[in-house]
Amino acid sequence: MTRSARRRWARELDHEVDGIALGATGPVLVHGYEPPAGGRWVDSAIPGKLSALDRSSGELLWTSPCEVGYGRGFGAGFGREGEAVLVGPSTPGHRIVRMSLETGELLDVRAVPTFDDAVVESDLCLLVSAGAVTAVDSRTLQTRWRYAREGERYHLVDRNGAHAFVVFTQVARKRQGVLRLAASSGAFDAVVLDPAQRAIHDLAVDGEALALLVSDLGAALQDAQALELLLAREDEAAEPPAGLGIVALSSEADPGARAHWFQTLEGQDEGDFPEVALAADSGKLYVVRGALLDVRDGLTGRTLGEWVVPGLDDRVGWRVSQGAGLLAEERRVSIFELPA
Repeated sequence: MTRSARRRWARELDHEVDGIALGATGPVLVHGYEPPAGGRWVDSAIPGKLSALDRSSGELLWTSPCEVGYGRGFGAGFGREGEAVLVGPSTPGHRIVRMSLETGELLDVRAVPTFDDAVVESDLCLLVSAGAVTAVDSRTLQTRWRYAREGERYHLVDRNGAHAFVVFTQVARKRQGVLRLAASSGAFDAVVLDPAQRAIHDLAVDGEALALLVSDLGAALQDAQALELLLAREDEAAEPPAGLGIVALSSEADPGARAHWFQTLEGQDEGDFPEVALAADSGKLYVVRGALLDVRDGLTGRTLGEWVVPGLDDRVGWRVSQGAGLLAEERRVSIFELPA
């Protein structure tokens, strides 16, 4: 039965939102900017501002100008010494900044390579551009390692403990797969999913499960499971169905290993992306489909419930942590209560 998610609080803002961060404890971080009249500006980034909101009530704790602005690439999270850590564009180029969680005071700032996707954690910031994956220390702001290999392009990144998982394109085949790297050094560990996808639209990893939103579900499965997918169809097609699908692989497995579970997304095709998205936390997988949130057990795929989340289909950002869902719309942020 589909239910409506309970909104704990909502806060209207007087500026545009372009990024959020939510940890297991502590305040909510909201990054935003003032759009210029007519939507035109000269520099590569619009100046930004960072606000901290009380996690329980949504009360504004502070707002401060931020060296990271609005433009290409953004990431935000929490450092290991009680600070906010942000990466993104600025007028001189892309930067990483540390700011006090208590007051919003700027603590440190450094230049980083231009990037498109980022994951910010207490020890490392992982930055992905087409040409390389770069890890920057969240405390010292120094580059720790850089990974790049001829014939590959990189798109998305997520992290689970000792490993980073990167969606990549094998240029010669024009197909996408997933790499596993050592988070501490950037050393290549394995190709978790062979490059056989037209596109991998999203990934989310937590514990033993790596969930992928893939363009060709049959190509992501080993032969026996691809046959299961084919036999499950009611028509007499000779090949597994095309279109969006979710496959949950073992985060420790080698290529070709049996998936934990998989599911076709009936009625969804690649034109629906980004209406479909994934998030993982505390052993659960959260599947966004427009305004619907489907919550599943990450390892088994068992459905735990389905919720309507008002505004989710107009989201700017969406984060889940410890049973709290943080939703950012254009000028509003809300916390919803979800199964922990």
